[in-house]
Amino acid sequence: MARKRYAIDYAEGVEEDLAELRAYDQARIPDKIDEQLIYEPARETRNKKMLVGLVPPWDYIEPAWELRIGEYRVFYDMDEKTLTVTIRAIRFKPPDKTTEEILW
Repeated sequence: MARKRYAIDYAEGVEEDLAELRAYDQARIPDKIDEQLIYEPARETRNKKMLVGLVPPWDYIEPAWELRIGEYRVFYDMDEKTLTVTIRAIRFKPPDKTTEEILW
């Protein structure tokens, strides 16, 4: 049985998030997004988790998710009907900050 393949869509503002990063991270993060989210974006792993109770400051389809890529966090949601993962934001997360703190 073939696995469902999701399309990756970047919301407005995410290109600016990427443009502010080092060149190395500008290349690495989209590669990791593809690797981790094209198949099974809703499967929790060591680096992917559902954000229960967190209300992000952008429009999204519940539930919101977080993908950890090193010291960066990629926030996304998905539409099961259209098989689309929408990347909503990419944020740097210092060890002393919570997820909520880096969103605002």
